[in-house]
Amino acid sequence: MKSPINITSEAITEIRSIMTEQNLEPETMLRIGILGGGCSGMQYSLGFDTLFDPNVDIQYDFGDVKLVTAKKYDLYFEGTEIAYVESPHSSGFTIDNPNFPKTAGCPGCGGH
Repeated sequence: MKSPINITSEAITEIRSIMTEQNLEPETMLRIGILGGGCSGMQYSLGFDTLFDPNVDIQYDFGDVKLVTAKKYDLYFEGTEIAYVESPHSSGFTIDNPNFPKTAGCPGCGGH
């Protein structure tokens, strides 16, 4: 099954590096979830997991890197990209979901 999420090669390399550094088990998967949405866009969770329930989860393979999410979130991720970016000031993973673009916030939150 084709994944609705793309993981860039830089992100795959960094995921493998973290798994090696943390001596994670080979069955460890990268889990992405949705914590909720707000006036500044969707909030995501990204972490390692060893639990997989085929009744509620779906898994996608990127070579030796496994990506898992709850089936209920899967349809929200179409076209999403997980990348790893480095700059002189910071580095980290980014999640770009074209279905839920980040916004400047709402006036009630001070984001006008």
